Amino acid sequence: MEFLGTTQLASYCGTKKSCLFPDLAPTSTTKDTYQSYYLPGYRSLRSWRPSLLHKVVSVPPGSDKQFNPTGRPPTVLPALRYTLHARYSTHDWHHANMVQLKGSEDSRYCAGRLNTDSMRLMQDKDQLTYQMQEDSRRNLGERISNIDFWRSELIYELEYLLKETQALETAKKRLECAADELQGPLKAALECLYHREKRQGIDLVHDDVEKNLIKEADVFKDCQETLTKLAHKISQQLSINRDAQHALEQDLSDKNSAHFIDEKCFNLRNTSDSINFYHGVEKADGTVSVPETWAKFSEDNIRCSQHARANSVKLREDTEVGLECTSEEMWNHFISTNLAFNNRIAEVADAKNKLQAQLAKILQEIFQTEDTIMLLERSIKAKEYPLKVAQTCLAGRTKRPNIELCRDAPQFQLITEVYTIDDTLQTLKRRLQEARDTLQMLLLNKSKLEHEISVKANSFFIDKKCMDMRSVFPSTPRLMGYT
Repeated sequence: MEFLGTTQLASYCGTKKSCLFPDLAPTSTTKDTYQSYYLPGYRSLRSWRPSLLHKVVSVPPGSDKQFNPTGRPPTVLPALRYTLHARYSTHDWHHANMVQLKGSEDSRYCAGRLNTDSMRLMQDKDQLTYQMQEDSRRNLGERISNIDFWRSELIYELEYLLKETQALETAKKRLECAADELQGPLKAALECLYHREKRQGIDLVHDDVEKNLIKEADVFKDCQETLTKLAHKISQQLSINRDAQHALEQDLSDKNSAHFIDEKCFNLRNTSDSINFYHGVEKADGTVSVPETWAKFSEDNIRCSQHARANSVKLREDTEVGLECTSEEMWNHFISTNLAFNNRIAEVADAKNKLQAQLAKILQEIFQTEDTIMLLERSIKAKEYPLKVAQTCLAGRTKRPNIELCRDAPQFQLITEVYTIDDTLQTLKRRLQEARDTLQMLLLNKSKLEHEISVKANSFFIDKKCMDMRSVFPSTPRLMGYT
């Protein structure tokens, strides 16, 4: 709509012209500048009668004549009429009529212009009121759009935060399950160390198995402590996530309430039943924020939630890495310890087998030595008879008479035989003693071998028992917290 003027520039705000008797001016045919617009119930200008009093323009009196205040000429005699002057001239009469018509025309024009300006004023105010209502509705619509935007952002962030919180709780459960799963392997490692203390003698050695078991127990304890610390950090982060979730939910609830109120206000019309006067409500100001702080509040809540989510994601990544590292490290140590156990068991078995083989040889040697001793004893006993014969011969030949007691060849031979047999007996006796000493040494070695074999058998049994205890180890999924 094109406005012909405003309330400040309307024609009725200018210099007001007199509607009575303006100065004489050349007359001209006038017409209304604006087309009249009649509202319902408007009365025609013809039905309106102004209360203006019309004055007759006075004409200056003659030089020596005075007018009667009554406005009527005095009654005079016809004889004296030629001495009287007329009160108004024809020109005055026409001029008075013209002034009267002009004044009426100006009054009518002024009234028409006022009515036209009034109609335009009402139209302007109606248009202004309508425009203000449209602006208010547009602002309310924009406000609802802003609320919808932040609602969608809050809902989006809240959904992601809830998913992240649930994922973090799952990670915490995995850590707790993994920490509980370590109790079995840790207990097995400690029991293995305890059982290996029952080894005997030289087998009670600080070997690779014991070193690996001690290191394995330390690693299991460190891994369990690491997983427990991660679970504690996750518990703290879950508390932060719940605070951020509460802030988002509270902000979202406030946004929903504000959206409902603003949408209700947006749908109000002039014909609505729920409208009423609330005097002074425009003077009451209970606001606590401006659009900038209002938007910053939700933005800060979302940013806090995003920061919490980022920390949660990092914690979950650390949890995943920690579970993978601990699982791999425990498996490596478990395999290394088992390998050391297998090597040690093989070494003990090999040593036991060698000892048993040596024992078999010792037993064979003992048997042969006993046979040798028996043969030596027989041989010694068998040499006594030739010695007796030779000595008897020599003793008998000492009884030869006189010259017959000759140192002849038989005498030399018998003497040599006696010395030889005696030397043989001494040699056989020494050998017999050596054989007996050797037999005693073999018996001692046999006893030692049997003891060592029993020690190795005990160590072998203990290590096999430990290996049976370590036959079951949690799988990688269970070590990573999956049940």
